[in-house]
Amino acid sequence: MATIPFTLRAPAPEDAPDIAAVHTQSWRETYSGLVPERFLGDAARQARQRMWSQLLADPAARDRLRVAEVGEMIVGFAGAGRPEEKDPARELALRMLYVLRGHHGTGAGQALLDAVLGEGPAQLWVAEANPRAIRFYGRNGFRGDGTVLVDPALEKLREIRMVR
Repeated sequence: MATIPFTLRAPAPEDAPDIAAVHTQSWRETYSGLVPERFLGDAARQARQRMWSQLLADPAARDRLRVAEVGEMIVGFAGAGRPEEKDPARELALRMLYVLRGHHGTGAGQALLDAVLGEGPAQLWVAEANPRAIRFYGRNGFRGDGTVLVDPALEKLREIRMVR
């Protein structure tokens, strides 16, 4: 497979529509059949665009985010921050990492992970039904710690916590 060159950069407020589109498309590619349709359609894209517009309006939030681009097109994004749960395993969490399927295997996901987390201790949550992502995180030193989250809003999608 020929590798398409990509670049990484911090997102800007005007990137909200493009990131929302990638967010929604990557959920369609990854979670179809695992989560309710309402998370995959146009209404979800519009909700994500509002979310991204608010998030990207905050310069401190933009500092913890990176996008991967091929040419002028955003093909993935990642973000890190403090964990949301009350009893986190680590002080830093990968909050999101999504790359369009057509760009899997290009190194964009690895570069995004490295850019937002570095190599230090961190944690993340991943769908138990996403073996590709679990293998990817395993190659980066993450291991399941036995903690499971079942989200009823996502039709009981099981997520596992991985730590390094």
